[in-house]
Amino acid sequence: MNIPNKITISRIILIPVFLVVMLAPFKWGQISLLGAEMPVTHLIGALIFIFASTTDWVDGYYARKYNLVTNLGKFLDPLADKLLVSAALIVLVELELAASWIVIIIIFREFAVTGLRAILAEGGEVVAANMLGKIKTWAQIIAISALLLHNIIFEMISIPFADIALWVALIFTVWSGWDYFNKNKGVFQNSK
Repeated sequence: MNIPNKITISRIILIPVFLVVMLAPFKWGQISLLGAEMPVTHLIGALIFIFASTTDWVDGYYARKYNLVTNLGKFLDPLADKLLVSAALIVLVELELAASWIVIIIIFREFAVTGLRAILAEGGEVVAANMLGKIKTWAQIIAISALLLHNIIFEMISIPFADIALWVALIFTVWSGWDYFNKNKGVFQNSK
């Protein structure tokens, strides 16, 4: 297994660590940052999420630069992204920091596109993420990070950046999902 795939697997392994930190019954108290209060566990969880999310860029860059792109990587990388984002979104709903209906739409899109990729893979086609899909992923990561950090940077100036970022992520999620299905609608035209 090459280094980019090992990095991707490490991202998957960080998901249960993130969940334990965010949802475990132990509390490490509150921390005051930039004049706002938040649980220490939320700060640590946010840092784990941000670190895991940035490894997505690292493994992709490394794989392309050193010609280490594999079908396993093409499969694992988007799966790791979807698992990490879905876990974080569900945590945000649990903590009442994100609306459940927005999270449902985002996760539904992720499952639908994964299903489409599976159908295309049966025909021998491995679909890598396009630019719109990458923008969607980074919009989701920014929104989730801001929500996990309780909008701490923008709270001082009363700008609901985290909520706005979640709406932007929702728009790109729906748009990129529509784009995937529109570009690959031929796969359904011959079905009975």
